[in-house]
Amino acid sequence: MSHHHASPAAPVVLPALLLLAAATGYLLLARRARRRNPALGWSGWRTAWFLTGLALLGAALLPPLAPAAHQDFRGHMAQHLLIGMYAPLALVLSAPVTLLLRTLPAPRARRLSAALHSPPARVVGHPAVALTLSAGGLAVLYFTPLYAATVHAPAAHWLLHAHFLLSGCLFAHVIAGPDPAPHRPSVPARLVCLGVAIAAHAVISQLMYGGFWVRVPAPAAQVQGAAELMYYGGDIAELLLAAALITTWRPAPRPHPRARAAG
Repeated sequence: MSHHHASPAAPVVLPALLLLAAATGYLLLARRARRRNPALGWSGWRTAWFLTGLALLGAALLPPLAPAAHQDFRGHMAQHLLIGMYAPLALVLSAPVTLLLRTLPAPRARRLSAALHSPPARVVGHPAVALTLSAGGLAVLYFTPLYAATVHAPAAHWLLHAHFLLSGCLFAHVIAGPDPAPHRPSVPARLVCLGVAIAAHAVISQLMYGGFWVRVPAPAAQVQGAAELMYYGGDIAELLLAAALITTWRPAPRPHPRARAAG
């Protein structure tokens, strides 16, 4: 199972340039945020999370993993975990939307805020939609001919990476993102959604390991190894996401007994 690109350097140079541009842009915006409001500043932890997310993307999209992923399905699964689960969590914890709201000119910031409150944003930001795009996309990819169709099509392969990244960021944002989300459900509802995601990943990985309905053109040993990576690596990523959710949980204060009696 292999496919080749027209230019050997393109798969290395282009991702590296995009990652470098993203890091530069975030660092410049963080410096602008600190200069605009020195008292409020911008958290160094947020910046560290963003750079960590880019490093994880770099590990997935650059050698040695990227070339190996074209030859071994286990490498592809390692890419999926990095691009679709680990990197999105780190990027979301960097609060990029909050950074944009603090640094954009006022008219653009108002337009961005209005977009976050729009009906389409409410639909896309629903946990069920995020879960369907993330976990449901895996079932479609591995249990239909879709994966085989991407193997020899570089454009489809990069679109697959983009789907992993965007759906992963959406799911991480819906569950535990620090950025503003006006229509985000309650914490218990998000925990239930995360539990469903954990169960879905477990079922998909077990079906893959057993060879049920799998449409992946790879040796059985590679498919089983990839299924194990999905099972254990996915569990760790989802536990990290649950930890991120718990650390941002701020229960509403209960009224004092005397205040309730007075009422």
